[in-house]
This record gives sequence, C-alpha cells and structure tokens, in this order.
Amino acid sequence: IGHLKKDYTVKAFDALAAKPQNRHRSAKTNSEGKYVCCSMILNNNKLPNLVGFLDVLNHFVDQPLKLMWLDMSFNKLKSIDPVLCKLHELRVLYLHGNRITKIAEVDKLKELQHLRTITLHGNEIENQKGYRRYVISNLTQLKMMDFSAVTRDERVMAGIWRHSKIQSKGTKESSHD
Repeated sequence: IGHLKKDYTVKAFDALAAKPQNRHRSAKTNSEGKYVCCSMILNNNKLPNLVGFLDVLNHFVDQPLKLMWLDMSFNKLKSIDPVLCKLHELRVLYLHGNRITKIAEVDKLKELQHLRTITLHGNEIENQKGYRRYVISNLTQLKMMDFSAVTRDERVMAGIWRHSKIQSKGTKESSHD
C-alpha cells in the first residue's frame, strides 16, 4: 500500500476517510476490501505521533499484525511508539528523517526479534556519540542499519560494549548495597 495522502496530519479518522494510493498494479484485496499485503509506506506524511495507528492498519490491511516492512521515514515522530512492537513480524523499519532525540528510544524495539533492517539516520540521535554501536548492541539481530551492512567486527565490538555496560551497571548496584 502506498501513501494514504500527502500532508496527512495524524488524526485516525482522517486516515480512515482517505483512499490509499496503490503503488502496485494489482494489489490484492480480501472480500472486505482490505489489502492483503505485508508492507506499508507512510513516509512524508508529517505524522507527529502514532495515535490511532493500529486503527488505521486494521481499517486498510487484512492482517495488520503480520506486516513485515514499514516505512515511517520523513515524518515528525519524536519518539518510537510502543505500538510498533505489536508488529511482531516486522523485518524492515524505516524511521529515518524524523525527530527522534533520545537514543534510549531504540530500546523499545528489542521485542522485535525478526527485525533485520532499520534506518534511524537523519534523527538527532545520529549525532550522539556511539550511536551506531548503541543501536547494534541493543538490536543484536540487525543485518542492516542506515542502508549499510552491520559487519562482523561491529557486532563483536557492540557485544563487548554491551557486556561492559552490563558489568559496570552490576558493579554500581553492588557498591550501593
């Protein structure tokens, strides 16, 4: 499914009234007129949040919780909404070009065990020291990040960094006892 409409402003009822632009010649629909698909493109829509997101998915998509590919790039998202973690089959998530400022937002995506590709560049978090290492260490199953392959060396270094963080956290906690 393509864009709901350009300049979509986030209200769920607005989206429900919109007709999606179909980027494929023969998109399949079920008997209820819902799209039988595993991807959704909602980029460039100025979305500030994901309020009503599942309602929109349920309205347009036959099995929304089975989405595997979601493009939410170039919106105005300031955080990673936990609603994304309900999409357990998600393998590709594009969040680049938003307004995410806190690196810890990435932690919310740990639940997505099938997530292999993520884009976060173009958000303020990209400028934080250790950005790539942090993401790779928290989303250990990633194969691609910001359109670049996660190398074996990066994975090893991220694992060492994660282990050292866990160790130092345990040391701090035991010294407070």
